[in-house]
Amino acid sequence: MPPYAVACESGQQPVFAHQRKKIQLLFAIADALVIVLAFEAAYFTRQHLTLERVFFLQLHTHVLLLCFCAGAWIAVGSLQHVYSSLGSNGPREIIFGIFRQAVLGTVLIVLFQYLLRLEPPLSRSFLSLFLFYSSVLLLVFRWNLPFIIGAFQRGFGTPYHLVIVGDPAKTLSLANRLCESSPFRLEIVARLGEEECHTNLPKLLAERVVDEVIFDVDSSKLAALEEVFLQCDEEGVRTRVAIDFFPHVNSDITLDRVAGAPLLTFSAAPLDDLRLVLKRIFDLTVSAGGLILLSPLFAMVAILIKLTSPGPIIFRQARCGLNGRRFIVYKFRSMVENALELRPHLEHLSEREIAFKLARDPRITPLGRWLRKFSIDELPQLYNVLRGDMSIVGPRPPLPEEVDRYERWQRRRLRMRPGLTCLWAVAGRDRIDFNAWMRMDISYIENWSLQLDWSIILKTIPHVLAGRGAH
Repeated sequence: MPPYAVACESGQQPVFAHQRKKIQLLFAIADALVIVLAFEAAYFTRQHLTLERVFFLQLHTHVLLLCFCAGAWIAVGSLQHVYSSLGSNGPREIIFGIFRQAVLGTVLIVLFQYLLRLEPPLSRSFLSLFLFYSSVLLLVFRWNLPFIIGAFQRGFGTPYHLVIVGDPAKTLSLANRLCESSPFRLEIVARLGEEECHTNLPKLLAERVVDEVIFDVDSSKLAALEEVFLQCDEEGVRTRVAIDFFPHVNSDITLDRVAGAPLLTFSAAPLDDLRLVLKRIFDLTVSAGGLILLSPLFAMVAILIKLTSPGPIIFRQARCGLNGRRFIVYKFRSMVENALELRPHLEHLSEREIAFKLARDPRITPLGRWLRKFSIDELPQLYNVLRGDMSIVGPRPPLPEEVDRYERWQRRRLRMRPGLTCLWAVAGRDRIDFNAWMRMDISYIENWSLQLDWSIILKTIPHVLAGRGAH
């Protein structure tokens, strides 16, 4: 029988989901305590400074601000994925992450005090001290995370006992990877082959502490282990199955239950979770507000289009949206009325192989060139955003005939709702070749976050104002 009681403790990142959630919660709570300490230190220091203005907070205001600061810092940290990457970032990422968290948290406090109508408002010296103390204390805390984890384990942690079933070479490799990547102490109780687990695993479960059993076996051998799975299930022992028989799958993998049936889910795009709901709420708010606020501009552009060239004001065209759904996109017309009929005569001049593009397209009207320069022709797509066909940020919606010519890997960009702006639009736009454009869209989908959306929006605003739109 393989050796027992192989203990190991090293590494930085939690491995298992329940461990990861536990450590994220613990460090979020620790962040809140650090911020409370920073607030009190700033308050104490400000009160003892001999400045012209006396600074004092009523008890109920003091407590309310403390609670808000703790919650605000945790919220900002969560949106920046601070707690999901604790221990894995380098010094530069740690410092910049803390600075962003501290600055955004301080801005939220300033906004919160105006909502409270705090009179007098928080002094600038107190806010500066709070920003300084929170940054320094968070830096000290984050910098010492490995030592804190080690001390916690030595003082309070108990080993997590694992049994690994599979080929000896594979189980040894998996055991090493687990030990190297977990901040928790792991004890590999045993490594068992597929055949011997039928007789030895029941004995281990009866005689030893076993928290979890991991099956790292070929897919063809899973059916033969059904009895072992059932025994673990009956005893309430958590089991996991390595699915490296799908070696090249890059999707997120989850287990769902639909009508009671367990389904292994491979998701190549963000799931419909809370962050996507927040993204949709943002889209609805911005699109509705934009349509109302920009209505005078819409009316002026409509009049100019009608006066300068014959044809409709709004150009309608079929595009492909989420997962290939077709919808009608709306734009201010920037070309001559018969532009679509003229396109076949210009196809041979296209600067891109799949997506038709001409730097000096003769079909564009003089007004249309100006509308495109400042992306004004795209503004009616706020209606598409309001309808749910599009989002504020996302891959640009392609034409159906372009999608028909996509390579298989390029179709992955259809797995998220298309948007008004995207990474490609703020990173060179017309200077980027087609494959680089596709890769940037896929990178956006794979790394999507609310923070990334905000980053793209903030880069888009000066890009559009400077007149670096489509040509």
